[in-house]
Amino acid sequence: MARNAPVIIIPARLGSKRLPSKPLLKINGEPLILHVWRQAKEADIAPVFVATDSESVAKIILDAGGMALITRVDHASGSDRIFEALTRLDPEEQFGKIINLQGDQFGLTRHALSQAVGLLDQPGVDIGTLATRFTPTQVNDPNIVKVIAAVESSNRARALYFTRAPAPWGEGPMLQHIGVYAFKREILSRFSKLAPSPLELRERLEQLRALEAGMRIDLALVDHSGLSVDTSKDIDILTFGLAD
Repeated sequence: MARNAPVIIIPARLGSKRLPSKPLLKINGEPLILHVWRQAKEADIAPVFVATDSESVAKIILDAGGMALITRVDHASGSDRIFEALTRLDPEEQFGKIINLQGDQFGLTRHALSQAVGLLDQPGVDIGTLATRFTPTQVNDPNIVKVIAAVESSNRARALYFTRAPAPWGEGPMLQHIGVYAFKREILSRFSKLAPSPLELRERLEQLRALEAGMRIDLALVDHSGLSVDTSKDIDILTFGLAD
């Protein structure tokens, strides 16, 4: 394997406060984590691992022929969890681009992960992620994470802030964040050594720790976001195709 190769690590914990045991919830007869793992495999850009605090989640992935690691239960964020997994699975530091695909991010397009990791090839970019335009009807939903960004082209922007609140003010496009982070390895290492930041704790958004520490996050703008599974309503939408 060439040095600086990419790897996909999916963090999955059972202790979600909004939707307990989320990775094990069934969508069309299969656990959510299996759907997310499968879409990462289908992207066909890197080896895929699941980092979890649950023997049950690990067994689902291992039984499907995948790779899983049991991690500590007390991580502050998914990115902290994947760094623990990374240091154990790759002590020789062959992997240089680490893709954190959130374990509740359902239905990404095949090329979305490539777009996120491709941002790391641009000068000055520490973390690459994804965003999509969304309708104003969703602006007051705290489960829709909004991005305030400097839009640099039709398909790229630089993140200035992330929030669950309606933002930015005034007329213009609204951007929704999608749960993918592509880190340079040294940036993920630095991130994991930082304590959770004040804004991270306030908004419950781990990417704010990176912004508060001066890291640059760029966004690839995509047409299709999939769905971040945060509530039982989201499970119903995916299972039964409910619009509301």
